[in-house]
Amino acid sequence: MNSANSVYECSIIELDKHHSDRKGNLSVVQSNSVVPFDIKRIYYLYDVPGGESRGGHAHKKLYQLIIAASGSFSVTLDDGKIKRTFFLNHPYQGLYIVPGIWRTLDDFSSGAVCLVLASGKYDETDYIRDYDNFIQYKKTARI
Repeated sequence: MNSANSVYECSIIELDKHHSDRKGNLSVVQSNSVVPFDIKRIYYLYDVPGGESRGGHAHKKLYQLIIAASGSFSVTLDDGKIKRTFFLNHPYQGLYIVPGIWRTLDDFSSGAVCLVLASGKYDETDYIRDYDNFIQYKKTARI
């Protein structure tokens, strides 16, 4: 059961970065290579108004890699006992998030683009959107 996962199973992954002094940079993301899952869905957040939060939920089965494709933002992860906050501001780094972790995205800079690579297609039944329900879900893994 994925509800037992902790924030310490989430980490920054360095993406392949190729650069040219005159032509800019290129980062490559491939399923089951640098990204430890098969990518089934890609989406991105942009034009997030200052002071707004995104996320505020957990997933039961979904793995994600969150990348600041442009600008910066903070991601706070919570496993029901411990919280860790990551500041994302490099497009060649992604935050790997395992199932059973509550996540909140805050502090978006002007023009920030949050790119999310996900292990599954959208499935409403995979979401835990209420924090109290999330805590109950986490407790079931500790029994």
